Amino acid sequence: MIVLDTHVWVWWLDDPSQVPRNTRKLIAESAQKNSIWISSISAWEIVRLSEKGRLKFTIDAQDWILKSEALPFFRFVPVDNVIAMRSVRLTPPFHKDPADRIIVATAIVLGATLVTADRRIRQYPHAKTFWK
Repeated sequence: MIVLDTHVWVWWLDDPSQVPRNTRKLIAESAQKNSIWISSISAWEIVRLSEKGRLKFTIDAQDWILKSEALPFFRFVPVDNVIAMRSVRLTPPFHKDPADRIIVATAIVLGATLVTADRRIRQYPHAKTFWK
């Protein structure tokens, strides 16, 4: 079971060349098992970045997310109370970005590997990550 960080979700669907080969393989294997999880905070983050012009799609960001939701191998995880509280109480050190904190907490609560290119997250010793 894996959790995709927001940028990995976007890259894997829109520009897989940005994802290393071994990571693409892991994602493809997880897709076959219908075991790819995405935090709902990533949808918030995508729309936010799109509204700021920092992320561009050929269609509206909301429509892009809805099309992603229709894919059978993605499972979206709402930010429930357990994840919200865990995100606040991550073992230090961890930076203050709330979306990153929620995504990391989601992976920890699910007992999943977080797939991320984010070096700050990969250096966090209390979450299992993958990027190679």
